[in-house]
Amino acid sequence: MSTQTQPKNTNAFFMQAGISFGIALLTLIFAVIYLPVDPWIRAFLGLGVMYLTTSSFTLAKCVRDAQESQAVHARLDQARVERILSEHDPFREIA
Repeated sequence: MSTQTQPKNTNAFFMQAGISFGIALLTLIFAVIYLPVDPWIRAFLGLGVMYLTTSSFTLAKCVRDAQESQAVHARLDQARVERILSEHDPFREIA
């Protein structure tokens, strides 16, 4: 019986993703601050940046939770099948 392992992200990939997100967010904030427009337009764009950032984190959390939930169900199903197979005796007489 083969066991499937979940691929794990390396620390370097995690760091690269974090740095990339930070650079993208900082450049967008910098662009909004120094955009030559009225302050109310700048404030509107700033709120848009904040909303997009928080909704991105929420979406990432929801996707992660769904994947973890599926992994738990798959492990439970696999454990049930292994228990049934270990209890099965093909030479047992049927009464």
